[in-house]
Amino acid sequence: MTLVEIQDGIAWLKINREEKLNALNKALLSELNERFAAFKADPNVKVIVLTGSGSKAFVAGADITEFSSFNKLEGRELSQHGNEKVFNFIEKIGKPVIAAINGYALGGGLELAMSCQIRIAATHAKMGLPEVSLGIIPGYGGTQRLPQLIGKGNAMEMILTGNMIDAKRALELGLVTHVVDGEELLSKAASIAGNLLKNSPNALNNAIAAVNAADQTTAGFNLEMDQFSNCFGTEEFKEGVQAFLEKRKPNF
Repeated sequence: MTLVEIQDGIAWLKINREEKLNALNKALLSELNERFAAFKADPNVKVIVLTGSGSKAFVAGADITEFSSFNKLEGRELSQHGNEKVFNFIEKIGKPVIAAINGYALGGGLELAMSCQIRIAATHAKMGLPEVSLGIIPGYGGTQRLPQLIGKGNAMEMILTGNMIDAKRALELGLVTHVVDGEELLSKAASIAGNLLKNSPNALNNAIAAVNAADQTTAGFNLEMDQFSNCFGTEEFKEGVQAFLEKRKPNF
């Protein structure tokens, strides 16, 4: 479900579920963990570029069918496992990871991009955290990382409305640092990666650790996991997921 190419110190990792809009499922999360663990251990990999297959989606969210029947305990395990194995792992990997957002980055897809050190987007990309429309909340660090990136007020609006924003607005808010035409996205990622390759790997590692320490507490992430799991098994969760699967508006 992923494609990898390592060339001149750069690992290019492409999520390859184009027919499912590159949605995250258990198997893909496990594979991402294996890929990033290998990149961390490989001294030949200095920078990582993460993107999605096709032009429609970076990652259009999680595979809803996998957790539509989960209870509170299973919801907690879902969040904790994903954070430990992928999202927090990427954030703390010690090597720069560039998210090249080539389309929709929604829910877990935006959370995946936010766990990367640098985010750039194609002009047609759309981003959002629509979980409240399913009767749940972001569970992979979204409530913690989004306020750090765009401020509490803007993050509150995005999370509570569930609305998407376009790439231009994401740039204005500081959610991404560059917006380019879709055909130029990977070349822009390569240019940024080239600049990073000029710097000391040890210094980059320490800089990432220092910046991460500036505004994070484990308490916030743990509370998010608790609140995320509290949504599972409720009537509103059941209605939200069923409405999504039936392609209709939920009746809350």
